[in-house]
Amino acid sequence: MTNDPDPTCPGPRHSVEIDLAEPCALWRPLLPDIDRLCAEAALAAIAGAEAPLPGAAELSIVLGDDALVRSLNRQWRGRDAPTNVLAFAAQEGETPDPASPLPLLLGDVVLACETVTREATSQGKPLADHLRHLVVHGVLHLLGYDHIDDDDAARMEALETLILARLHVPDPYRERDTVETADG
Repeated sequence: MTNDPDPTCPGPRHSVEIDLAEPCALWRPLLPDIDRLCAEAALAAIAGAEAPLPGAAELSIVLGDDALVRSLNRQWRGRDAPTNVLAFAAQEGETPDPASPLPLLLGDVVLACETVTREATSQGKPLADHLRHLVVHGVLHLLGYDHIDDDDAARMEALETLILARLHVPDPYRERDTVETADG
């Protein structure tokens, strides 16, 4: 699907191609409008990022299950467990060429249905809000944000909160006792 950011979101406008893959059939019955939710969250993250994209971009969102995410987590991160979201940046450490006529390949955001659903339930959040938070979180990872140290984590959390507020999603970090930080 090709998307342009919502004109109500501040920031530069970009042509963004979002490929949605659905290897897990559990998602759609839970969130029939998952295409819209994912696209809005991804576009809001891009529009809200502190550094604008040089032009057109592409990314994929994979609606997986715990088995898929566990396998990817084991293969790429050495952790034999599912997690809520993984982000695989295509341009990690590279500076995009603004003169290139090709869209910038951002990478892949992969979500685990059972984990995301379980977290939303245990945290008392609507599943749609938790999904949008994790898509924003994953896309920010694709754009170079991280939460390895405390300063980076505070910066990323503040940006996520701001972006999510524009989507009318409550601050996911408000009650830190019940919120697990996304592992993307």
